[in-house]
Amino acid sequence: MATIDADVRALLEGANIAHVATLMPDGSPLSVAVWAGWEGDRVVFFTQAGSQKARNLARDPRIAISVVDRENPYRTGRVRGRVAERREGEAAFPAMDVLAQKHTGKPFPMRGPDTVTFVIEVEKASSMVLPFQPLPGG
Repeated sequence: MATIDADVRALLEGANIAHVATLMPDGSPLSVAVWAGWEGDRVVFFTQAGSQKARNLARDPRIAISVVDRENPYRTGRVRGRVAERREGEAAFPAMDVLAQKHTGKPFPMRGPDTVTFVIEVEKASSMVLPFQPLPGG
């Protein structure tokens, strides 16, 4: 298990949007925005079992995750790792609700048997802050 960069931990603990990158069958990358967070020293996110990212991870458990600070887009974090656990159906709901609560203040309203939570074992994590200021309004 990798040592977790404190800033990466803080970024994923906050209500920031993350992007997960998985590998398509032909080896090309797929990047998708998700809500992500921590369970101990593992990253968690959820999706639907039939989504392309879920199908990609079922075939190849390698994943990269980037996260950008919503207040300062020049503060970023990245994680590389592998799927350590896949929780389906009702077992996926607790992590899903924690993430929804963080982002919306409410449990996730849609529940289905095809919900899946992925638990990621971190192999490498790093962060960076660039010395820029965002322009007003963008």
